[in-house]
Amino acid sequence: MREYYRPPAGKVAVIRVPRMRFVMVEGKGAPEGPSFQKAIQTLYGLAFTIKFSAKKTLGIEFPVMPLEGLWWTKGGGFDSEKREDWLWTLMIMQPRLVTKGMFERAEGELREKKGPSAIAPASLETFDEGLCVQAMHVGPYSTEAETITKLEAFAREKGYRMTGKHHEIYLGDPRRAAPTRLRTVIRHPIRRSGV
Repeated sequence: MREYYRPPAGKVAVIRVPRMRFVMVEGKGAPEGPSFQKAIQTLYGLAFTIKFSAKKTLGIEFPVMPLEGLWWTKGGGFDSEKREDWLWTLMIMQPRLVTKGMFERAEGELREKKGPSAIAPASLETFDEGLCVQAMHVGPYSTEAETITKLEAFAREKGYRMTGKHHEIYLGDPRRAAPTRLRTVIRHPIRRSGV
């Protein structure tokens, strides 16, 4: 999965992302808001519960993948200034072996452990992003516009236009890493211009 989760810094590339399964939570508003924090806690709670269940019942071990976010605003596109209007889907990729039944059992366990009001509504979904342009952004989230501009220019130069939702994959923890050292994969679906 290195091609999709660990691209080299400073290099923009066109990739075809395969269909993958994710545990997902949807919401609205800035990342500092309570619904965003609740979504993160729910996702990690489910991801670790599924991981430990797979090890116990199937004897299979796998890592918990990084947090990812799809971002957009009503009407399409992504306006980085209107944070209160942001719509998002937070998600963590799951191995193919994770079934709907495993997800539902994990959700039940988490609700019992944390209480129903502490858990955001979540789902297990297949996501088919397809052809994308992506790059590794190194630095604070507030400077991502520079990387997005590079993605747009690269896509245009190759005869594509960016479409769909702004996608970020968080490889660093902003609570532990200095903002200048944060690593975030920035990805956008693309289509041939004129299509």
